[in-house]
Amino acid sequence: MEKNFKAYIAWITICILWGTTYLAIKVGVNNLPPFLFAGFRWIIAGPIFLGILLLKGYKLPDKKDYKHIAIVGIALIGWGNVLVVIAEQWLPSGIAAILATTLPFWIVGGESILPQGPKLNILIFSGLFLGLCGVVIIFWNDLGNLIGNNLLFGIIALLLAEIGWAFGTIYSKYKTINSSPLVSASLQMIIAGSLQVIIGLSLGELPRFIFNQNSLLAFGYLTFFASIIGFGSYVYAIKHLPLTLVSTYTYINPIIALFLGWLILNEELNINTIIGAVIIIIAVALVKRGNKSKKKGLEKKFI
Repeated sequence: MEKNFKAYIAWITICILWGTTYLAIKVGVNNLPPFLFAGFRWIIAGPIFLGILLLKGYKLPDKKDYKHIAIVGIALIGWGNVLVVIAEQWLPSGIAAILATTLPFWIVGGESILPQGPKLNILIFSGLFLGLCGVVIIFWNDLGNLIGNNLLFGIIALLLAEIGWAFGTIYSKYKTINSSPLVSASLQMIIAGSLQVIIGLSLGELPRFIFNQNSLLAFGYLTFFASIIGFGSYVYAIKHLPLTLVSTYTYINPIIALFLGWLILNEELNINTIIGAVIIIIAVALVKRGNKSKKKGLEKKFI
């Protein structure tokens, strides 16, 4: 009973913390260059997380597993997370959160082309089509001037981020790693964060990596709350609660992100955005229902 209570608290933590990350990313990237902003967060969070786990008696993985850990980490964090940061240079935080809920579409589509993967059905097709309609509705007023508009760069970056998350999730499902998921996650943070920092330094971002009060608060929040507490809560929740329940955080996150973006950053919240968000959430539910035979979670995301 106590474990279930803690697990529900962990689930609530995920719903709240990961719904606020889009706001924190938007605040930070308004002042900090994207690769170093993302990279330094992970290379601070990763060693702290790993140190705590080692003190608790967790063991490091075998040498043969490091390659797979690196591939997953680079796909999820090194590719997926940094592209979210890049996308939010142009996209409102709430819109970014809505587009991020399309992750199951990419996972289902990617997995369906594998010989051993589940095949598409009418529910999945319906969900994919409905999700596309939701995205079109959100950007309906901007369709005429997307070309040459920075919004287009944001949309492309966000969708590429989803492809990275999908690849990393599918790869981690079909490649067995004989290590604690928590230890693997901490190593993924270190490896991918280091890569992001190397890219940021090579792009000359260091002179622009100067904190102001808002960006420092955003960076600290993402490092310690969203990364360490958020991901730790996620792993604890999926261990003690049904995956179908835990995965509902993907429905709650965009609602929180939209509200905070409107409240704090004065982001526009019009009827198109609300209708499109509802349609995308319904579409995600259809895709998950059509793909319910899967036994592992679809939303292994690092935000």
